[in-house]
Amino acid sequence: MYQYSLHNRVNEACVKNKLATGGKDQLFYARLMANTAAIRSLYTELYGHHPRGEAGFDALVQTLINAHLQRAAVLQEKDHSKEKQGHWFLSNEIAGMSLYVDRFCGGLDNLPGKLPYLKELGVNFLHLMPVFQSPEGESDGGYAVSDFRKVDERFGTLDDLQKLQLRMQQEQMHLMIDIVLNHTSQHHEWAIKARAGDPVYQDYFYMYENRSLPDQFDSTMPEIFPESSPGSFTYVKECNKWVMTVFHQYQWDLNYTNPAVFNAMLDTIFFYANLGVDILRIDAPAFIWKQLGTTCQNLPQAHSLLRLIRQCVQVAAPGLALLGEAIVAPKEIMKYFGTGLYYGKECEVAYNATQMALQWDALATGDTRVMLTAQHDILQKPYGCTWINYTRCHDDIGLGYEDASIEAAGFNAYGHRKYLKEYYSGVHPDSPAMGALFSVNPKTQDARISGSLASLCGLEKAMEAYDEKELEMSVRKILLMQAQSFFIGGIPMLFYGDEVGYTNDYSYLNEEGKSYDNRWMHRPVINWDKNERAKESGTLEQKIFSATRRLLQIRKSLPVVADHKNLTWLTPHNIHVAGFLRSDGKKKLYCLFNFQAKAAYVTWYTFKEHGPAVTRLYDHWNEQKLTVGSDYEYLVIAAYGFCLLEVVG
Repeated sequence: MYQYSLHNRVNEACVKNKLATGGKDQLFYARLMANTAAIRSLYTELYGHHPRGEAGFDALVQTLINAHLQRAAVLQEKDHSKEKQGHWFLSNEIAGMSLYVDRFCGGLDNLPGKLPYLKELGVNFLHLMPVFQSPEGESDGGYAVSDFRKVDERFGTLDDLQKLQLRMQQEQMHLMIDIVLNHTSQHHEWAIKARAGDPVYQDYFYMYENRSLPDQFDSTMPEIFPESSPGSFTYVKECNKWVMTVFHQYQWDLNYTNPAVFNAMLDTIFFYANLGVDILRIDAPAFIWKQLGTTCQNLPQAHSLLRLIRQCVQVAAPGLALLGEAIVAPKEIMKYFGTGLYYGKECEVAYNATQMALQWDALATGDTRVMLTAQHDILQKPYGCTWINYTRCHDDIGLGYEDASIEAAGFNAYGHRKYLKEYYSGVHPDSPAMGALFSVNPKTQDARISGSLASLCGLEKAMEAYDEKELEMSVRKILLMQAQSFFIGGIPMLFYGDEVGYTNDYSYLNEEGKSYDNRWMHRPVINWDKNERAKESGTLEQKIFSATRRLLQIRKSLPVVADHKNLTWLTPHNIHVAGFLRSDGKKKLYCLFNFQAKAAYVTWYTFKEHGPAVTRLYDHWNEQKLTVGSDYEYLVIAAYGFCLLEVVG
C-alpha cells in the first residue's frame, strides 16, 4: 500500500545516499519501495511505542541501503539468477552436509582441498557449524559468540572463509552458516561494556538490580539445561546485577525490545549475506523475544521479528534464504514458515526434527504407526518453503512429538518414551544401540539421546562383537534411515562422518570444556585414513560411502523428488512399512521402507489406490523391473530394506 509520507521519507534516504534509482540501483530501489509498507508495519508492531522507535526506523532504512551498496556485483547477479529460478532451494539436485570445520579437516584453509571428496559423494551444499569467535571452554560448540565478525583463530581467518566461499561459488556449491540471534558470549564487547556499568549496553541485555523480576520470569520459564545450567539468570558481581542466561551462564540473552539491538543484529545478517552465504541458519529463534508471565518461547513477537528480518533481506539480499532452527512440535514449527498475511513469508527453511525423531521411533520399535499419526501436521508446510531432512546432526535426538501421536498408535506415552530411552542408551537387553541419555531432567525424567548414526544403528556393538550378521543389519539400518530422509522431500543434510559409518568418538571425555557434554560423542574428529578406505572395495567405509553416493545420484536424477508439496502417505497395509508417493502429474515414485528385522509383505493393492492402476514399476535402488500382481499377492521387502519404485507403465 502506497503511503506518501512513509515512501517519501524512504526516498529521501535513497537520494541522500546518491542511489542511481533509474540505473544500477533500480532493482534495489524497486524492492525497497515495494516492501516499505510491510517493513514499517512490522517495525511499528514491535517498536511503535519505544521512545527511540522513530530514530531506530531511520537507522533500519540506512542499514538496508548500506547492505545494498556493500553487496558485490557478482552476488547481485546471483540474486537475480535465484529470483528467476524461483524457490531455488526446493531443487532435487541440492544435497548437504553439516560439519565442524576443525574436527573435519583442521581449518578453513584445508576445506577447499576437501571439496572434491564432497563432490564425489554428491554433496553440493555445506553447513559450517559456528566459525566465529567464541571463548575456549565457554563456547557451547561455537554458539556463545564473542565477535560476530571475526573468525575464531581455531578455524582460521575471515580471509580463509572468503576464499572458501569463492571456491565453492566456482564449484556451484551452496553455503550455510549460523547466526546466533538470541544471545552473545559474556565476553562479547557489548557484554563487557554492560558489565562495566555502561547503561546503553546494559539495555542490550535483560539486566536487573535484584531478584524480583528474575524470580517472576523463572516461575514460568522452563529450564533448558537443568543439569548444568539451572534457572535462567546469573548474578554479575562486577555490576551487581542479574542477567538473563537462558542456555548457559556464559551466554547473555539479547534484549530485542530495544530497537538498537535489532538494527545491530540486522546489520550482522547483511554482513554474512555479503560474504556470499546462501542460507542463513537462525539459531534458537523460538527464544528471541521475552515477556513476563510466559514461557518466553514461540511468542508472537518472535515471529514478527523474523518476518521483519525476511522483509529486509528480500530488499537488500534477495538471494539469501532464512532457516529457522526451531526444534518444536509440528504445529508450532509451522508458524515459523509464517501465518495469516505472512503465510509462507517468514522463514523459507526449517528442520524437520519431528520426522527425524519419528524415524528413530520406528527403527527401535519396528512399528511405523507413531510416524504415520504425526504426518498430518507435518504436511501443512506451505508451498515454496522446505525442510532440512536429516537422520543425525550435531545435536541430541529429542522425543518431542506429541503424546497424542503415541497414544493414537495404541501405546502408552510414558512407557513408550521410556522404552526408546532405554533402547538407544543400550540399557534394554535386546538393544544393539550404543548411545547415551543427554540432559536428563530429574523431576520429569525427560531426556534426549546422544550417539552417532552408526552407533545408534548397532554398528559399534556389532564391530566389538565381530558379528558379521549384525554388521550387515546395522549397515542396512544406516541406509534405510538415510534413504527415507533423502526422498521424503526438502534438502537432505548428512552429518559429517555418517557417510563412512563413524561410530561414537569418546575422545571428548579427555577434552576440557567438552567432557561434561556427551553430545560430543557424535561429533567425531575425522581420521582421513579411515575416510580413504571408502575407496577400498569390501570395507565398511566403502559400502556405506558408495551406497550413500548412489542414493544421492538417484535423487538428483528424479525431478519428482523436488519439494513441490507433492507427497502423499500410503495406506499402512503393513504396520512395519512406511511408504509415500511423490508425484508431479506425469511421474510417480513410490518409496517404501521396512523398519523391521525381517522381510515385510506389502499387498500390490498399495499401487492401485492413487489414480489409474499401475502395471509396471522400476526399482531404482534394487535395479529391478517389477510387474504389479493381484491384490492377494505381495511385494516382498527385505529386512530393513527399501524400494524406490518409479511407475513406468
